[in-house]
Amino acid sequence: MVAGEKRQAPERYVFSFGAGAADGSADMADFLGGKGANLAEMSSLGLSVPPGFTLTTEVCRYFSQHRVVPDGVEDQVRQAMERLEKTTGRRFGAGRNSLLLAVRSGARASMPGMMDTILNLGLNDSAVEALAEETGDGRFAWDSYRRFIQMYADTVLRLDLEFFEEIIEEERERLGRDSDAEMTAEDWKAVVARYLAFIDEELGEPFPQNVETQLRGAIRAVLGSWMNPRAIAFRALHGLHDRDGTAVTIQSMVFGNRDDRSATGVCFTREPNTGVKMLYGEYLPRSQGEDVVSGMRTPLPLSSGQATGHCEQGDDRSMQTMFPKAYEELKAVAERLEAHYGDMQDIEFTVESGTLYILQTRAAKRSAGAALRIAVEMAEAGLITRNDALVRIDPLSLVSLLHASIDPDAQRDHIASGLPAAPGAASGQIVFSPDEAAELAERGKKIILVRTETSPEDIHGMSAAEGILTTRGGTTSHAAVVARGMGKPCVSGAGTLRVDYGAKTLSTMGRTFNEGDIITIDGTNGEVFAGSIAMRKPQLSDDFRTILEWADTTRRMKVRTNIDVASDAELARDFGAEGIGLCRTEHMFFGDERILAMRHLILAETDDDRESALLTLLPSQRRDFVELFEQMAGFPVTIRLLDPPFHEFLPHTDDELRETAEALGVSVEKIEFRAETLRETNPMLGHRGVRVAISYPAIPEMQVRAIFEAAVEAGQRTGRPVKPEIMLPLVGLQREVEFLREIIDRVARDVMKETGQSVQYTVGILIELPRAAVRASLIAQSCDFFSFGTNDLTQTVFGISRDDAAQFLETYRQAGIVEANPFITLDVEGVGELIRMACIKGREVRPTLLTGICGEHAGDPKSIEFCEETGLDYVSCSPFRVPIARLAAAQAALRLKEASTSS
Repeated sequence: MVAGEKRQAPERYVFSFGAGAADGSADMADFLGGKGANLAEMSSLGLSVPPGFTLTTEVCRYFSQHRVVPDGVEDQVRQAMERLEKTTGRRFGAGRNSLLLAVRSGARASMPGMMDTILNLGLNDSAVEALAEETGDGRFAWDSYRRFIQMYADTVLRLDLEFFEEIIEEERERLGRDSDAEMTAEDWKAVVARYLAFIDEELGEPFPQNVETQLRGAIRAVLGSWMNPRAIAFRALHGLHDRDGTAVTIQSMVFGNRDDRSATGVCFTREPNTGVKMLYGEYLPRSQGEDVVSGMRTPLPLSSGQATGHCEQGDDRSMQTMFPKAYEELKAVAERLEAHYGDMQDIEFTVESGTLYILQTRAAKRSAGAALRIAVEMAEAGLITRNDALVRIDPLSLVSLLHASIDPDAQRDHIASGLPAAPGAASGQIVFSPDEAAELAERGKKIILVRTETSPEDIHGMSAAEGILTTRGGTTSHAAVVARGMGKPCVSGAGTLRVDYGAKTLSTMGRTFNEGDIITIDGTNGEVFAGSIAMRKPQLSDDFRTILEWADTTRRMKVRTNIDVASDAELARDFGAEGIGLCRTEHMFFGDERILAMRHLILAETDDDRESALLTLLPSQRRDFVELFEQMAGFPVTIRLLDPPFHEFLPHTDDELRETAEALGVSVEKIEFRAETLRETNPMLGHRGVRVAISYPAIPEMQVRAIFEAAVEAGQRTGRPVKPEIMLPLVGLQREVEFLREIIDRVARDVMKETGQSVQYTVGILIELPRAAVRASLIAQSCDFFSFGTNDLTQTVFGISRDDAAQFLETYRQAGIVEANPFITLDVEGVGELIRMACIKGREVRPTLLTGICGEHAGDPKSIEFCEETGLDYVSCSPFRVPIARLAAAQAALRLKEASTSS
């Protein structure tokens, strides 16, 4: 080393906590993971947290790239273990008084069940004997050892858990035991012997007895689980980044299976479906945490008030009754943690021989309805601000409140009851396989995924299903937690149902249902029904309205809606739309009479024939627009002129060909010939939009006349002036705008002269082509507004068909080439840059230029954040996305304000 040169200090990868102190805190979740950060925080608060230490997420990021841990990690782990031994008074790898460990994953954002956990680490053939002698309970010691072997074999050695379950089943049958609770120490000892023999036979080497080897293997397994298929699928579903990595938390073990005064459980500081303030959750006596959350056993309720949903009448085995002292301590801890974090908490706990330990706390997953209630109540109580309340709610979660529930007056064929695991209702055909559920959903089928219990490997099937039904598990099981996060209805623990995967049947009370049969589940009440049941529109709560009112007073951007037919406008207004940003007029032409007139127009060979067809269409178009203007009651309405290529309106099947030919009095051959002449290699970039309008100017003349006549009529009916916004699709050239604007202005003058009424209107373009964005300063001279059609603009910028991109875009996302599917979340660097450039260029020429987007991105919160940063005037999305956009626009405004203040 050169004289005077300073040796660089090694990076710190390990942070300790426990005994009333901690190296970290709650605001270090990106670094220590949610679990590690909150364990550190609770330790500093003086709560009873088993001591331990956390490996940072940087270790995982390095491991994911290099498949080894960074230099220095093993030394830091060794030092942390020495501190842990001093804190606990136990020694890792000792026989008597041995330190046993729990090794858990802990990402920044909660990923329930997606990664690996190992409990009881440090047990081996000698330590188990010492533990039995120390505790005087051989059954506890050998039960803990078999659990450790099972978990280690699954997560580290990668052996199939089914083999171990088969061994237990065989031993129970041989010994005449009905359940695990009846197994003795000698019984578990026999199971362990078979486990060890099986592992030796399968792997050709014995189960590791060296505890250091066990710990290294466990750490690497947890780090490696970050990139397992189920975790990757979960992150893709929830918009989380693969690069974040997971922390690894290593804690001294506490045992919920120690004796009859021991238990383990999960609790919420509020009821997660409704948001009612109460200690709510489940526990299992003489068990470990995996027993509660895996769904393998149906747990018991915490409070006596919950007991009616879990137990037979008069059989109150709630924690409040069976463990009253620990229950009161847990209640006090829950109150303290909710007040400290200012949010509803999800708390994992263990009672060991009457002593309560807190293993984890985190912001609790909750239904959207509960989230709204909690946010409003906390804001009104002064615990958080209104802005805090707005930012805290996931806009996409509102989707679950905007869908149907069972009509209370509908007939029901009740077949089973379970626990209300996730609210909402859904009907669909029974499917038992997650793979098949995903496949059938892609084909447009509505599915109810039915399982004995779900596991993290089922994530793709759960995502595809309309709802989830399990026969085992509670309201904190994997199925329940994941379903709530997805906004899907779920009924869990429906114990009277019997699933036969081999026969593909679901049986209950003498009735059998086959795969493909239709059932309905009600996740709000925990009920299952045969057949499909009538649903009703969602009933939006006062809390929902309150949050959206707060959002409306906070946001800057307007929120409009996209509609296909005039009848959609009423629904959009109910959801708070402030106008129509896109009316797709072509969808108005698909009624029986109208489609014939359109086909007549397309087949016309003379101007007279075309005029005849257009005269037939004019009254119906006018009626549509009158209804639209009346329903929007003075709000702006943007009407896009005909956009699709002609071939979309022609018949496609032989039956349709014959019926059309007969109705129009032409030959089938003529229609086929016309269809052939209209066929294009790439019709989405072919003869459509303004190109059709310029080729057949009589079509825009008819549509524009219908718009202006409707504006006059609706204005006279309502007494409110109507100011239509006329949108030209697929513009790339200023001259295209000028050509069509001449037609629009001429027809407007004619209608105003004929009616004696004045109509104010604007003309704008839909920017779907890069050329329009690049030439925005020139095009803006000829129009009044820009609306960005981000669906087609993304296609033309990337050169990707959105209909075909799914097969490789997910591969790109997993490889880190793109962060998200650009058809779901706007590509800010490419498409966004064009939008930003077009706005700047357009406003330089026309400062009053109105700007907005009307693609599907207008309902995506991350894309809305870009729109706020860019200064767009509005976003326009589908009716059901309007509440999402209203909240997301408010959040975007708050974040932009915060960013500008901090800078």
